[in-house]
Amino acid sequence: MATPAPPTSSETGTAIGLSPLVARVLAPNPSPFTYTGTQTYLVGTRDLAVIDPGPDDPRHLAALIAAIDGRPVVAIACTHTHRDHSPSARPLADLTGAPVIGCAPLTLDDEGPRADAAFDPVYAPDRVLADGERLSGQGWTLEAIATPGHTSNHLCFALAQEQALFTGDHVMGWSTSVVAPPDGDMTAYLASLERLIAREDAIYYPAHGEPIERPRRFVRGMLGHRKMREGQILRLLGRDGPGAIPHMVQHMYKGLDPRLTGAAGRSVLAHLLDLERRGLVMRLGESEWQAI
Repeated sequence: MATPAPPTSSETGTAIGLSPLVARVLAPNPSPFTYTGTQTYLVGTRDLAVIDPGPDDPRHLAALIAAIDGRPVVAIACTHTHRDHSPSARPLADLTGAPVIGCAPLTLDDEGPRADAAFDPVYAPDRVLADGERLSGQGWTLEAIATPGHTSNHLCFALAQEQALFTGDHVMGWSTSVVAPPDGDMTAYLASLERLIAREDAIYYPAHGEPIERPRRFVRGMLGHRKMREGQILRLLGRDGPGAIPHMVQHMYKGLDPRLTGAAGRSVLAHLLDLERRGLVMRLGESEWQAI
């Protein structure tokens, strides 16, 4: 986890072309969880798909309308329903007449350490995309790739014409994703990373951070990082005996921004639940865990 750098005023709210078919607009919502903010992507030239329309912020909505510049919008597609990704979907749909197409709705009473990015309770898609389903416009096609883990409803979107993948929060360009139970699932997250390694994408466009130009190498590094966290947990439990999550966070995350302590604890819990499924640890009572 990293400390966010402030976005430049010239970039926030400005459409920046990244490729012949892709432009991004950065929302004005920097935070310890969103880095410089949530990036909305516009795909297409003559007609458009809008991926992750972003937070409910009139400044960002106005910036998107300016970037669309009167072109028809074929679809408003959401990777998942955290509050920094999907709340502008319906207001943008009302202004453009476009359908909201993408991930399934998901609302949980989850106001814990990720309260800044809790679920969007009013997200209501016109169409839910299943894994492998496609939507298209003039000169572009997007395919839904199911990538549960960060959330159970998370989708990535593959742009066939440019071998590009819009990765939402599944793979970010500045930090590892928080996997926060009860909905976040480390077992599913690791399987989704393995699925991406098997693909032939040439570039990733994450919702937070810069484009990732050597994606499979990057994802292998992410898997290595998760294996390292597993090893830390097992060594701590083996060395110190049964332990609680706050003790593990203290030893595993040196120099962590205090605002991220709760989120780190939930990622540790996600690892413990995965290790429990694999028969490597067991829970003792409400708060302690033990290596087997």
